[in-house]
Amino acid sequence: MTNPAQPVTNGEPNPFAGCSLLVVDDNEILRERMARAMASRGLRVRAAANYDEALELARAQTPDLAVVDLRMPGPSGLELLRDLLQLRSDMKVVVLTGFGSIATAVEAMRLGAANYLPKPADADEVLAAFKAEHGEGASASQMPDDYQAPSLARAEWEHIQRVLADCGNNISEAARRLGIHRRSLQRKLHKLAPD
Repeated sequence: MTNPAQPVTNGEPNPFAGCSLLVVDDNEILRERMARAMASRGLRVRAAANYDEALELARAQTPDLAVVDLRMPGPSGLELLRDLLQLRSDMKVVVLTGFGSIATAVEAMRLGAANYLPKPADADEVLAAFKAEHGEGASASQMPDDYQAPSLARAEWEHIQRVLADCGNNISEAARRLGIHRRSLQRKLHKLAPD
């Protein structure tokens, strides 16, 4: 039988119950869903939509843990990660990344993130990422020294996919934002993603 003061996550007591958590995501639905799910697991949660709101909340009361979206309008999640760790160097930060930003997520790990997860991630996955950082699983924060950056072709493919997703898969708008002709973009999209 578990201690009622320690909420259960995936059938096990939540080791982070009672910790303060800052959830930062510009997507209101995802932010509120994550905040509610974490609160139901016993964490004291505050939420912010952007860098400025997050830093204001963190300065008022520095959290134990943070979940930060990598891509937000204004200063990025990388900048927020850096500034949060300046406020409290032992803060555990999990970075959430959309498709196409894995290389940037690796940079977040080098800057001190505890772990990173692809979006969308649920509360149990985020807690598992914090737990893995604590040595109770495979730690993604142990990045290999021989990490190979993606090829230029791969980086281009990921950038195109990110812009296309930002445009709601509207090829004409994505081509305009990328500064290329629509037909050129269509040809690139018909190619397989490079390795």
